[in-house]
Amino acid sequence: MKNKPLHITNGSSLTNFLNELNVEGEKLTWQEMLCEGPTTRKVVSELFINERIKFFSEFYDIDLDLDQINAEIDKLNNPENYSEIILWFEYDLFCHLNMVAVISLLQQRKIDLPIYLVCSGRIEGSKSLKGLPELTPEQLMDHYNNKVLLNKEDIEMATTVWGIYCGIDHNLLKPFIVKSSSFKYLSNCLKAHLKRFPDSITGLNILETNILKIINEQNITSKNHLLGYALNYQGYYGYGDIQFERIIEYLSIFYTVSEHKIELNRKGHEALLGQKNFAANINDRMIFGGVEKNSFQFNIAENKLVKSILNAN
Repeated sequence: MKNKPLHITNGSSLTNFLNELNVEGEKLTWQEMLCEGPTTRKVVSELFINERIKFFSEFYDIDLDLDQINAEIDKLNNPENYSEIILWFEYDLFCHLNMVAVISLLQQRKIDLPIYLVCSGRIEGSKSLKGLPELTPEQLMDHYNNKVLLNKEDIEMATTVWGIYCGIDHNLLKPFIVKSSSFKYLSNCLKAHLKRFPDSITGLNILETNILKIINEQNITSKNHLLGYALNYQGYYGYGDIQFERIIEYLSIFYTVSEHKIELNRKGHEALLGQKNFAANINDRMIFGGVEKNSFQFNIAENKLVKSILNAN
C-alpha cells in the first residue's frame, strides 16, 4: 500500500476544511495555545501535560480532554505509514509557537520524514492577512501545491527557538529576528512576542496599550464591542476570544462602564500618556514559556528586555 502524507493542522476548522476538499492523507489536529502558559522543552512529556492542565484550569477554568490529546498524538506512533509530514500553520505568533513546538516534537520522536510547511498570511488582492480557514478552496489548494520543504537549517532554527522560549532569557530570540529562513513570518512574530512584556515606561504591554487606545479613539458601547475591535486589530498575535476577554477584564481598573459607553478613567489616560508605570497595578500572572511576564519589561530605546524593577532582586 502506498504511504500517504500526515497533515498536522492548526485546529479543527482547518482539518474539517481539508476533509471537505478530500485532501489525501491522515490528519492530526494540533489544538494548543502555547503562546501562553508554562512550557517545557520536551513536548507532550508528563511534565509538559501536567503544566498545561494546571495552566488552563487556573487561568481559563478549562479542563483539557486528555483522551482527545492522546488520540491525536498517537498518530505519530507509526511514522513508517507516512510519506511526508505537512504542517499547516498561519502567520501569527499563536500559530508559530505551536509550529516550532510541533517541529521539536517530531525531532524528539526522531521521525525522519520530509517536513513541508503551508503558511497563510498575505494574499494577493487583500489588504488584510488571512488565516488558512479564511481562504477560498482555490487559494487553499494553491498554498498546498506551493508548500515549502523545510531544510536542515529551518528545522534546527525552529527547535532552537522553541528551546529559548521554554527558557528564561527571551532576549536570545533577537538574533533570529534577522536570520533568513523558510519561515517568512517568524521575524514579525518574534518582534511581537518581545512586546508582550510590559513596556518599561507604562508597565503595559502592546496588546494592553492597544485596547486602551481603542477605548480612547473609538465609540465603544460594550465589552463585547471592545472584544471585536481587539480581535480585528491585533497584528501578528493571533489571540482568540478567551485570551482577549481575560485581558479586557483585568484592564478594568483603567476604564468605566456605563449603560451604553466604555470610557477611560484617570488611570487609563495616565497610562496612555506614559505618566506612570502601572505594572504593579495589573494583576496578571501570565507565563510565556519559561518566564513570567512580569519578570521583564521591554525597553523600546534599547530594543530588548530588561529585568523588571518589581523583580530586580
